[in-house]
Amino acid sequence: MRRPLRDQVVLITGAARGIGAHTARLAVARGARLSLVGLEPDRLRGLAGELDGAAWFEADVTDSAALEAAVAGTLRRFGRIDCVIANAGIAGLGTVATGDVEALARTVEVNLIGVMRTAAATAAPVIAARGYYLLVSSTAAFTALPGMSAYCAAKAGVEHFGNALRLELAHHGVAVGTAHPGWVDTDLVRDAKDDLPSFRAAFGSLPWPVGSTSSVERCARAFVHGVEHRRRRVYVPRAIAGVQLLRTVVNSAFSDRLVGRRSRSLVPQLEQEVEALGRSFGAHSAETVRGDAR
Repeated sequence: MRRPLRDQVVLITGAARGIGAHTARLAVARGARLSLVGLEPDRLRGLAGELDGAAWFEADVTDSAALEAAVAGTLRRFGRIDCVIANAGIAGLGTVATGDVEALARTVEVNLIGVMRTAAATAAPVIAARGYYLLVSSTAAFTALPGMSAYCAAKAGVEHFGNALRLELAHHGVAVGTAHPGWVDTDLVRDAKDDLPSFRAAFGSLPWPVGSTSSVERCARAFVHGVEHRRRRVYVPRAIAGVQLLRTVVNSAFSDRLVGRRSRSLVPQLEQEVEALGRSFGAHSAETVRGDAR
């Protein structure tokens, strides 16, 4: 059953740019009241000014105290939280063998532990509202590429965390969905293409639909539609659902052999490119902007 967003209070993490910002714009156009949570206060302030009536809070999703403060501020402003879109995410560069282990760990902390902390901080008001969570996972939850080990692990964790959370909250009337976008035309993907020729080469060899790129507008529309219909799964593009159904084949020994042939040359190239780059996150990542990249 469709639940229109008009007058619903929606809290979005990672709202400062990309998918989060576009989802916020579309949600407000549908009548939602927005709480924008993220790490870039200037961008959040500007977006809140654009979306008249939106509240914004600077918070790192790996910091429970900061999240709790954002939730408390949202409740003071709006009195309730009907929906949470746990969208904050980053992608570290490099491999396990030669990359910065702290960047790998940070990727998991933001993408997976951040989702857990977001759910915990918002559980009481969402339960009170018999609301909905959309936890942003990825196609990477059921596919794998070299150089994306921490990202793939985190997004697979988000998928299964969502499966368990759905069971835990069902008796409260709370619904939980996971979103599985493929490549989306965001700063994260553009940075990887700009920084790493090996990534561009690997990306160009991926089959459809794994190798397709969606616009942020298309992704935002899918997210908002998923929220309004309390979807269990949101795929962007929809054909990604087929990839999930075939995950056993996608992650089989046969698939390993196919990908491995290319990886023998691409992985050493990737490692050299990341070393020369001198940073572990994309140029527009909040980790780099804040000066936290190692």
